[in-house]
Amino acid sequence: MLAMLPILDSRWSLFAKVAELGSLTLAAHALNTPSSVISRQISQLEMQCGGKLFRRTGRGVLLTEFGEVVYLRIRPLIAQTDQLADDILTASSVPIGEVHIGLLPSVAPRIATKLFQTALAQFPKVRLHLAEGSSTQLEEWLSTGRLDMALLLRERPLEDIDEPLLASISLDLIGPVDDPLIGAGEVAFAALDNLPLILPAEPHVLRRRLGELARERGISLKVVVEADTVQLQRELSTSGIGYAIVSSMAEMRAGLKLGAARIVQPEMVRHVVLGTTQHRPNTLAARSIGDLIKLLFAEIAPAPPVS
Repeated sequence: MLAMLPILDSRWSLFAKVAELGSLTLAAHALNTPSSVISRQISQLEMQCGGKLFRRTGRGVLLTEFGEVVYLRIRPLIAQTDQLADDILTASSVPIGEVHIGLLPSVAPRIATKLFQTALAQFPKVRLHLAEGSSTQLEEWLSTGRLDMALLLRERPLEDIDEPLLASISLDLIGPVDDPLIGAGEVAFAALDNLPLILPAEPHVLRRRLGELARERGISLKVVVEADTVQLQRELSTSGIGYAIVSSMAEMRAGLKLGAARIVQPEMVRHVVLGTTQHRPNTLAARSIGDLIKLLFAEIAPAPPVS
């Protein structure tokens, strides 16, 4: 794997990340670097600059007046050198470098292997870093620059979505495969009234949406267990504790003996979009992988046209 040596001292990128996040710990997570290393390198910069760049607070760190001056000068330089490095690497129009991608647990089994294999064949000089998390986690990682792009869930109507749409997915009620309610293939939303449910905890967007719809229709949602991951929800549903509500793209693990019934009246649809970060350079490698993700989704889950 060819790598571009940093044009600017990499400690300045680290300094900028701490300044943007206001926390050594958050910067450490975003950069996958121990906080002790970040602290040491910031101290080295301060010694070389002859002044304090940050002051500590009860909630993290803030730029000093001197640090503000330095940050305003160094931030444009970082953007310019990042872009220059990408221009040099992609002068031959061959994507090269690392791309960090966030995947949803319900979608990862359907796309992760295919994405890796296709990227390896089409873009051999690109190295993928795959991470898995909830939509909320992935959005946070995008906002801190930990990821280049991520698959995100949107519960709102299509006309209110401005990110690239990858798929529109129905929601299913899952439970034991021999359960009569599941065996019907479809279940009206009204049938969820006082049904034992396994749902993610507040403030999960699905939980909020279900609550709003239940109030509109005078239905009582009986939550017997709160479980924040699809895997846990499926495991608990198998035991007969209650029913879970998951994306129709979520694959059932062999041996779980689970069935699924589409929720109707109304049909509940959520949208998968491709979110990107504003805190990393938009490299040719990232653009190429983003286009590949769109193509793969067109194969496995065609999205309806936006009207």
